[in-house]
Amino acid sequence: MLVNKLTHVLCTAYYILRTNLIKIEQDFVLLFGEGTSAKFLERWPTTFKQKIIMLSKTLSKATQGAELQELIQMAESAVDEGADTNADGWDGDLSSILLLLHLIPPSSQGRKRPGTSIQEHLDAIDQSRQPYLLAVGTRKSSIHAYFIILDKRALLCKSTSALGAFDELFKTHFVFGTAYNTMLRNMYTLCTT
Repeated sequence: MLVNKLTHVLCTAYYILRTNLIKIEQDFVLLFGEGTSAKFLERWPTTFKQKIIMLSKTLSKATQGAELQELIQMAESAVDEGADTNADGWDGDLSSILLLLHLIPPSSQGRKRPGTSIQEHLDAIDQSRQPYLLAVGTRKSSIHAYFIILDKRALLCKSTSALGAFDELFKTHFVFGTAYNTMLRNMYTLCTT
């Protein structure tokens, strides 16, 4: 009996989260149209990804730390092999997004806390920030869900890919009328061009 009630509550919560994210996509389409809604995902592999990898390689060797070189290698290997997953690191799209952060540096907004549950993460939020992504998985190469954190709420992303989750995060700013983080404004502006 208790198990059935718990299952019902969890299914209802999952439905509400999914419905909210579908509404984000619908609202964004209503605001900007179908063409604009799909633009980022269509242009990423052909326009942005290769340029980001190329520009990251031009950074001087002195500024390229081990993390940056690893990201370049992961992004390139995903492109070269036609796969988008690396055995021990981020997938190719997320590697490219992280490379973009090296080209347009953000401010430090906190780091991951290994072993933290989603609820513990939400409880630890002490101030309201712009929406951001939370990746959930056992390691970088095995992320199984992405959440958009907004006003101490975790909204499960419809997409299971890093690029799709980033697109949903981007659209969330418009639908909820939130401002971009000042340190990430240039990065988001680049995505709108």
